Amino acid sequence: MTTFASGTPASHARDGLTRDALTVLQPGFPGTTAPDWLLRRLGEGLASVGLFGRNIASPEQLAALTAQLRAERDDVLVAIDEEGGDVTRLEVRTGSSFPGNNALGAVDDVALTREVAHELGRRLAACGVNFDWAPSADVNSNADNPVIGVRSFGADPALVARHTAAYVEGLQSAGVAACTKHFPGHGDTNVDSHHALPRIDVDADVLAERELAPFRAAIAAGTRAVMSAHILVPALDPEHPATLSHRILTGLLRGELGYDGLIVTDGMEMQAIASTYGIERGSVLALAAGADAICVGGGLNDDETVRRLRDALVSAVRAGELPEERLADAAERVRKLARWTAAGAGGAAAGADPEVGLRAARRALRVTGTAGFTPLTQAPYVATLTPVANIAVGDETPWGVAAELSALLPGTGQGTHTGDDAGRAALEAAGERRIVAVVRDEHRHPWMGAALDTLLRERPDTIVVEMGLPQAPARGALHIATHGAARVCGRAAAEVIAGA
Repeated sequence: MTTFASGTPASHARDGLTRDALTVLQPGFPGTTAPDWLLRRLGEGLASVGLFGRNIASPEQLAALTAQLRAERDDVLVAIDEEGGDVTRLEVRTGSSFPGNNALGAVDDVALTREVAHELGRRLAACGVNFDWAPSADVNSNADNPVIGVRSFGADPALVARHTAAYVEGLQSAGVAACTKHFPGHGDTNVDSHHALPRIDVDADVLAERELAPFRAAIAAGTRAVMSAHILVPALDPEHPATLSHRILTGLLRGELGYDGLIVTDGMEMQAIASTYGIERGSVLALAAGADAICVGGGLNDDETVRRLRDALVSAVRAGELPEERLADAAERVRKLARWTAAGAGGAAAGADPEVGLRAARRALRVTGTAGFTPLTQAPYVATLTPVANIAVGDETPWGVAAELSALLPGTGQGTHTGDDAGRAALEAAGERRIVAVVRDEHRHPWMGAALDTLLRERPDTIVVEMGLPQAPARGALHIATHGAARVCGRAAAEVIAGA
């Protein structure tokens, strides 16, 4: 039998290498029960699973699913992309019970942020989820950013830093590991990395004072994980996107910032990586750069993908392209986080506060025009001016105020309008009813602003609800900025409109 200098049999070393390669993967899967291939891979060394909206039908079903996973591996990391607000998987078909980061930043009460994150973590833990790809620590310094927006606490680095830290503390106090993202900061971009490679062209001093401040705060707060961004930051590395950059992940995050927890990549199937490097090569380069876990569940979720990635990592080690010690270190960091979550399992059920999200959404409202406004008593027409949803948010989660207004004012009419004739179409559909126009990031969509122009010219008593970033001037008989499009944001706005 061939042995290495350590005396370890070659077959055992190969088994360990294959197991480590599986351990660093975070795949997704289809359906609401675990497929056989996934359970088999958990037995072979896979340590993490990523959940998305497609995997969740109800809290009871989710709890049964996570129990099924733990029957195969009791310390499995069950991860989810649950930010609350616009990005929800737990409540993908109803809208979130939590208002999201921008609303929390608008309130600017760190104790409230901590309470919201704790309640979100408590609900996740109760369903068996122990790893949340949240919070977003991006400083939304570019209001035209198509993918961050209300997912950010705001544009001020100090505000984002204090709320990022509070969110990490709240989530982890419920026994759920936080994953602060998207390092080194995705806020100053105007491209969605789901589609292409964004670029941030500012100098290192600006990055240090602006983008990195929230990550320093998260590290000080003890964040258990950090997610890398698929963005090019030439001041830090002119050649490689952050996910594949040794300078950024090892030199900056590990070295300068002193971070010692898990580094996980953003989804490797995103076009910023997949279309340039491919997911196999990209995964090898990410691990070599310093990443510990490869997230690849958003669009690729089958056994073939897992096998291809496992084999690519093993081959890279054997070819000398990826040091075996680096892969082993990455796998051990995954196992360390799994041990942390397993040690806290079952202790997060206390302190339920089911109304904290609604209270936060109410406090986040910014209302203009109340002096001459009389709450509605007759059912209005809600004209929702709908932009194309970004991939992170998705288009399966309902948003707006129509459903909530219907509960308060039965008979409320509603319609979705988009494009150049949206204003005229809304007027025709509304008839004589009072119009409530709902927009999302009016400042980024010229057609939306033109539609409001049409509505307000013909019907100056139109109420306007902005559920994105409130960058455009407030206008309308009443203007309500919710700082997010979660279900509770719609509820809070509807209460004002109906005087509930």
